[in-house]
Amino acid sequence: MLVIDAAMVDEVADWQTLIMALRAGHQRPKPQVGDVYFTEGANGLLSRSAWISGLGSCVKAATIFRDNPTRTPPLASIYGSVLLFDPETGITRAVVDGAAITRWKTASDSALGSELLSRPDSTELLMVGAGTQAVPLVQAHLSVRPAIRRVVLWNRTRPRAETTAARLAELGPSITIAENLEGAVRSADIVSVATMSTLPLIQGAWLKAGTHLDLVGAFTPQMREADNEAVRRARVFVDFRGTTIDHIGELMIPIREGVIAKTDVLGDLYDLVGGAPGRLSATDITLFKNGGGGHLDLMATAAIVEAALKRGA
Repeated sequence: MLVIDAAMVDEVADWQTLIMALRAGHQRPKPQVGDVYFTEGANGLLSRSAWISGLGSCVKAATIFRDNPTRTPPLASIYGSVLLFDPETGITRAVVDGAAITRWKTASDSALGSELLSRPDSTELLMVGAGTQAVPLVQAHLSVRPAIRRVVLWNRTRPRAETTAARLAELGPSITIAENLEGAVRSADIVSVATMSTLPLIQGAWLKAGTHLDLVGAFTPQMREADNEAVRRARVFVDFRGTTIDHIGELMIPIREGVIAKTDVLGDLYDLVGGAPGRLSATDITLFKNGGGGHLDLMATAAIVEAALKRGA
């Protein structure tokens, strides 16, 4: 059995490999997936299982302790591991650091959505939220949209945004910190949002024609990052219908309130990778809900294990 820690994941992974793995994974049969989520106060334990015919199966168990970054010394918010099982025998092939897999697969999921939906001539990216996922999301978006020349960061607290900006300084595009969220949204071509918000941060009235909105953070029925107007104005897509529409507040709430119907969710990555229409014009507003299901952990983990084996692990 192979054991791959976070350092090895980061050593063998790259955005092209992971995005290609997700694209290839969405050409396979649709997965069987299941989640269990326990909470105690603000903290949570998430267990995600997935099985994809021909690729294998996996279980990811992760803890989410939201106050960890405020500890002394600071700790990450998410810890966990992924167990990868062989598709032919069920043998445990590998145990892989779960936080590292989560970073890579989450950002790759959004990047694949952007590659399929955002305008290729997008030049300005707004990153809302400066948590663990902010840096990989910016890196992944840049990998599929090389025309981006300006990255703007917005966070509720400026010091954390400054720390994130410093980590992104050598990427190439100019990095700035926005004080005003509305102004930053109005200017951006791509808006990526990764927060723990339960109340909408992004107002649909702020979105200019042609914007691509990448919503990452919400993962419970109570959480959402964009308001009803954003959902109403956009061509709405998700990474997988089976893990988003009836499970995450981002779409559950506006559907329940009659703002949109389930049929207004125009497709998921299985549809888009299969050739279904996404953006129809340069003026379309596109919305992509990144739900991050266990099938994505499976696709990403299998790719990391193969990359590690090629390195002689």
